[in-house]
Amino acid sequence: MSEQTGSGGLNEYIKHHLTHNTGEMFGGQFHFDTWLVSLGLGLVFLLWFGLAARKATAGVPTKGQAFVEMIFEFIDGQVKDTFHGDRRSVAPLALTIFMWVVFMNTMDLLPLDLPGWLVQTVAGAETAHHTYSRIVPTADLNTTFALSVSVFFILLGHAISAKGGLGFGKELLTAPFHAHGFMAVVMAPVNLLMNIIEWLVKPVSLAMRLFGNMYGGELVFMLIAGLMGTWLTFIPGVIANSAWAIFHILIILLQAFIFMILTVVYIAGAREGH
Repeated sequence: MSEQTGSGGLNEYIKHHLTHNTGEMFGGQFHFDTWLVSLGLGLVFLLWFGLAARKATAGVPTKGQAFVEMIFEFIDGQVKDTFHGDRRSVAPLALTIFMWVVFMNTMDLLPLDLPGWLVQTVAGAETAHHTYSRIVPTADLNTTFALSVSVFFILLGHAISAKGGLGFGKELLTAPFHAHGFMAVVMAPVNLLMNIIEWLVKPVSLAMRLFGNMYGGELVFMLIAGLMGTWLTFIPGVIANSAWAIFHILIILLQAFIFMILTVVYIAGAREGH
């Protein structure tokens, strides 16, 4: 049975599971649960693929090596189809983004009450009731914006690398409305404003799309958990939970793929001129 029984109903249950384990850092609220889970999953990815690369052989691959190679070839193929320049740095970036986001999204498939159960097992029921932990980093807007802002600076780096600082600055003032003479001076502020909006929309859309889908999926799991609060609705709740989990696997993979492929598309666009 869910821990919501006897603890104030579904509203309090959802509120409890939407609360982060926070602390003060740099004068503001810091989500320790988001940071720890994200860091741990990132290290798991690096360890897994690092060991696979070290153990890779030229002969008949093991099942583990074949699986890693299949993922890498899929990502590299997507990058090759989208980005037509030197992809030696772009393909590893795309692979890292895809796998890290998949790992973070997959945390949504773990039982909601698992963190509380672990704390209760170790420290007791009273401690568990007052311990907050959200284990889906991508359902935290801080995570998705941190990822998208990182991509934003990578895009700036690619744009400046391809066009030079002066070339990039000139493009901001002369595109998309190309003009000559006096009209070029008149249109420069308009062009600059349009380009600033275009550049800022990219990280915002990346962050909000991923956050919205994962936050919505998390809420659905919490609402379904309300069906498990009584013996009468427990079996329908299990069925609904299983069905949503199966469907949510598609969302988990699709959102990671969209974030990755849009990053590659944006990099390609940043290196090209208007």
